[in-house]
Amino acid sequence: MIVCLGAAAVTLALAPQVTLSWTHSVQKTEWQEVWEARPDGLMLREARVKGSGAGIDPPPEARLKDGFYVWEPRLPPRREVVLRRSGATEDWRICTQAGCRTVAEMAGEADPVRLTICGS
Repeated sequence: MIVCLGAAAVTLALAPQVTLSWTHSVQKTEWQEVWEARPDGLMLREARVKGSGAGIDPPPEARLKDGFYVWEPRLPPRREVVLRRSGATEDWRICTQAGCRTVAEMAGEADPVRLTICGS
């Protein structure tokens, strides 16, 4: 199972697991989510945030690790993750074992952009 990035007429196969990261528009704090392709959908394996405030308080079970509050969300798998791009903040970044790239580098300026499981 592979995570795919889809935008307009572009579909790119990424990796079995990706880290999605962005900077919070108000707090200017980095946020990261680790998504994994599974037979039942995209599973959010881990969430990390550097700091808190402006609606991004980590849950009580979060632990501080390498400057990030880290926790394992307990959410059901998703069919897709929709990424919107306002232009008011830095672009989304997607990291795999091969490195990190912005969504614009991979798919241009399309909006919205979707993470799905390839072939679904």
